[in-house]
Amino acid sequence: MIVRRRWTAAATTAILISAVLSHPGSGSAAPAAPASPITLTATETALVRVQLRDQAQLDRLVATGADLANRPRTRDSRILADLVLTGAQLADLTAQGATAVQIVQRAGDGSRHFADSVRAAQTQTRAGLRAPAADQRTTTTAAVDTLQVQQAYWWATSGQTFLQAQVATTATDDPDVEITVSWRTADGATGSFPLYRFEDSGEYQYHYALPQPVPSRPVQLTATSSLGGVSRVVTPSLWPNATPPPLPAGYQRDFIDAYLTPVDVQARIKRLARQYRDLVDVIDLPNRTQGYRRNAVAYLGDPAVAAVVVESVRFGDQGMNGVQVRTVDPGRRNRPLTVAYRDRVLTVSLATDTAGKTVSTTDEVAAAITARQPNRFRATVEDGSTGLPMPVAGPARLDDGLQGTEVPTKPWTVQALRLGVHRDGSRVGVLAYSQEHAREWATPLVTLEFAERMLANARTDPATRELLEQVDVFVIPTVNPDGANYSFNDFNMQRKNLVNHCAGAARDPKNRNSWGVDVNRNYTVGSYFDGYVGASANCLSGNYAGTSELSEAESRNVVALAQAHPNIKFAMNVHSYGGYFMWPPGAYRADGRVTLPRPSIDESTLFLNSARRIVGAIAQERGTVTWPSQTGPVADVLYSAAGNSADQLYYELGIFAWDFEVGNDRWNADTGQWEGVGFQPPFDEAHAESQEYAGGLVELVRVARDYAAAESAAR
Repeated sequence: MIVRRRWTAAATTAILISAVLSHPGSGSAAPAAPASPITLTATETALVRVQLRDQAQLDRLVATGADLANRPRTRDSRILADLVLTGAQLADLTAQGATAVQIVQRAGDGSRHFADSVRAAQTQTRAGLRAPAADQRTTTTAAVDTLQVQQAYWWATSGQTFLQAQVATTATDDPDVEITVSWRTADGATGSFPLYRFEDSGEYQYHYALPQPVPSRPVQLTATSSLGGVSRVVTPSLWPNATPPPLPAGYQRDFIDAYLTPVDVQARIKRLARQYRDLVDVIDLPNRTQGYRRNAVAYLGDPAVAAVVVESVRFGDQGMNGVQVRTVDPGRRNRPLTVAYRDRVLTVSLATDTAGKTVSTTDEVAAAITARQPNRFRATVEDGSTGLPMPVAGPARLDDGLQGTEVPTKPWTVQALRLGVHRDGSRVGVLAYSQEHAREWATPLVTLEFAERMLANARTDPATRELLEQVDVFVIPTVNPDGANYSFNDFNMQRKNLVNHCAGAARDPKNRNSWGVDVNRNYTVGSYFDGYVGASANCLSGNYAGTSELSEAESRNVVALAQAHPNIKFAMNVHSYGGYFMWPPGAYRADGRVTLPRPSIDESTLFLNSARRIVGAIAQERGTVTWPSQTGPVADVLYSAAGNSADQLYYELGIFAWDFEVGNDRWNADTGQWEGVGFQPPFDEAHAESQEYAGGLVELVRVARDYAAAESAAR
């Protein structure tokens, strides 16, 4: 029996730190700048690989909530980062000394990925890694450190053997310590490779590197440091050293044949409920989302000269799309500023002086619209237009700007599937949920493939039937349908939901692709509001935490489902990309890197042993192995993610909660590099991810069954 309480802390100064994906550092040097400069138009958006000028430039980006697609890599004093940037932002970075290395994915590429026609973005590598420059290497020192090998694992996939090591030095405060790993295989081959220093939140963690190719099974590993430290000799262990039971002949699988929008997901849920009436309930979650809709807006005037942003109070689909707004010269002297609304036209009659010249300013017009038509409109002054004379302009047509004409606009009811023979709370429960982040298109494919496998095989495979006899399964394929609809139809890089909490100038339409709340930063445990790191108070940041804990319908739905079904003891949050397998704690405070409380030894053992089983099941599909360096607590192997859902479920509700990051790096034997797959890979890759990670979710159900059986036997 696990008893949890809420862990709270006094709020501290706002920490504007972007949530970014991480990848460990590569042994290869950073790429050189391209022969010809990379440019974007001022309004174009792309995922760009950038070589930053220095650490200070990276720190400024993080502090201002930049949208980093992964965690940057530091190599020989060169910092590479993948950033979602507009052309104007890229030009600004370039002017500050950064260099664009590659356009990884343009904002419009998502729709072409949806049609399965282009290659997806590559990932970068982990932040905080320091590789010593060649001229800094030394073999003599005044002191000797002690080295501890924390990880030494090997595995083989697609005919290639890999070795990964993680080593810690006692010289934690020396940034120039160099550590080299030497290895020997069973047939006598030898070799070595350098490790790189990893710091997080200013705290030294360890030295490590990407998995390294070796000719065959390594049987011996040692580490030496530039300070003279030598580790003990260790024998690398096989990873993950776990294999699921074989599938029976005729096992049914591969139910995914396309990317699925929320509309498609809803149709799939309806079909499964109809097809498997004896095994399925559909749960309508209690908090309807905003829906695929926004306020209608227009520029009144010329933004390049002088303009006011006029916005409808109601959403555009509520009769406000197409409403017109204009300013007029009354043609008479000494006239006051007036505002009138008639026949769907908002008319602002500008004030005039004694000579009959219009004298109203942009500020006065914006204030008058907001004050005199508060139930219909609000207005702000466009950046750079403050205090300028308001021109005679318009009529301008208000529009919500949404492109998905086939998407329902009303508030959305998020649905969950409940699978099982006994759907009455008498069996241990497992929750699988996905697409908290809108741009992660492959994730609902994983949860729906899993659900359909369980249902289809329950009628033909005794082992699957036994699982659904013993386990109560809950699946939320799309937690964030509004953001997902926006990602598919308007801006494929959308991460957040569609609720716009911005005020004032931040509501300018030029910021439309930065509005919304990061659903996975909106929970109550270890939150930004309690002083934890990894979320932002900036409404335009990619990891904006919202106005308060659980301010969003999407996060409240996850909590509501778990609270309503206390038999749920296991949960998996499916994200992308990068190939991670993680569990709590997922957040820490910046000062001293103090994490949420660590699980007990018994719970940590359950987390790790279960992870081995599930990673082993994933590997059965096409040999994909989640690296040991990317398996562990979120705060240790990824970054601090204040207010995430796994921490919520674990600390508040006593649920063993994990996170997948599907889309593992792929080894390119021709280049000798690990290559990433991105948020929206070509469909063939997304399909493969759905197959391998669905197998991992099936193994999670076996973990839950075995746990329940052991608990029953212990009573």
